[in-house]
Formats: sequence, C-alpha cells, structure tokens
Amino acid sequence: MIRLSQVVKVYPAVSGSFTALKGVSAEVYPGEFVAIFGKSGAGKTTLVNMITGVDHLTSGEVWVGDTNVHRLGESRMALWRGRSLGVVYQSFHLLPTLSLLDNIMLPMDFCGLYRPWQSRERAMELLRQVGLEQHARKLPAQISGGQQQRVAIARALANDPPVIVADEPTGRLDSTTAGVIFDIFNGLVQQGKTIIMVTHDHSLAQRVTRTLTIRDGEVFENGAAA
Repeated sequence: MIRLSQVVKVYPAVSGSFTALKGVSAEVYPGEFVAIFGKSGAGKTTLVNMITGVDHLTSGEVWVGDTNVHRLGESRMALWRGRSLGVVYQSFHLLPTLSLLDNIMLPMDFCGLYRPWQSRERAMELLRQVGLEQHARKLPAQISGGQQQRVAIARALANDPPVIVADEPTGRLDSTTAGVIFDIFNGLVQQGKTIIMVTHDHSLAQRVTRTLTIRDGEVFENGAAA
C-alpha cells in the first residue's frame, strides 16, 4: 500500500543544512495499523509530510498504491490527496466559520466524487458514525476538543480513502477521550482501512499491528533499521 525508498529530506538553515530524514525506507501493507513513535524533532511529522506530499522530498521515492507521489504536479497532487488519503491533524484544522456538516462536505465538494445531495447525506452518516449527528449545525467552537477531533476523522473519511494518516491525533486530548479516538481508528482498520498514526503514547503500542520508531531521521522496527 505504501512504500518509501531511500527518502531524504534536507532543510536549509542559517547555520547550515539540516537533514531531517536520512535515507528512510519502509513499507506499510493494506489493512495495517502502524504507529510511529519518536521524540520531538526526530522527524515524525516530516515523514508524514513525505507520505502525503505536503512537503517536497530531497531525494528518494514515495509510492502510495501505484502512485509515485512526488512525481505529481501540484494540482494533480491536491486532487490525488483528496481522493486517496484521509489526513487527521493534532490541531483539527476545522474551518471555524463552517458548520460541522459543511466541514465534512468540503473535501467531497472539492473532489467532485458525489452529487451535492449525496455529499450532504454522506456527511450526516459520517457524523452518525462518530456519534455527533445531533451537533451537525454547530460551529467547531461550540463543541469540545475531543468532539472536534471526531469531526476531523469524519472529514478525513469523506471521500472513502483507503489510507488514513494521523499526525498526533490524540496529543491534545485527555486519556479517556484519546481512548475513544483510538477505538474509532481500530474500527476503521476492521473496515479495511490502512492507518499510519504518529503518536507519543507508548501505551498504544500493544494495540496496533506494528510499530516504527524514528530517531535522528532514521526509522527502526523492533530495534533494527526498517
């Protein structure tokens, strides 16, 4: 499903260039729930950005399915990302002036995979799946942080992507709410989704298919380089 081959990412800096990823190679298979651990600054978010195509790599290749992600132009990249990936961020990134329902409809309207009446029905169904259909008309500021994250997950599922990429999705939540979010992810894996989740919470290690650790720009699995 996902293959990274010798991925290098170098950032320019005033004091000299900084290599965030040092020839990372890794594979994620269909239906896996993979957790990526690492300290702040280790390169976790950079790795996610390479998979989603949000940032440009310096060298190497990233394949998602049969798509060589970094060979796509900007417009094709945006459309591919909207249709193929669901991305969940720690800070939710919900548009504050749109209702929860409209936030979820937005990626469907952008990609044009559903007719307007279909996207509205699907958005309501996704809100039902995360237990928030009664709040459909509210703005993000009118619900709790945990509820906003559930909406962000529903939005990530809008176009029924095969892959969900989550960057610290429980980092700003209390342990009880984080457990609810994790249960939602587990349910998605049971539905056949592939999930990559960046996290600091090592208590989740026993509840995922596989764990990867990133240290100083290199990825390790079970103590050995991946």
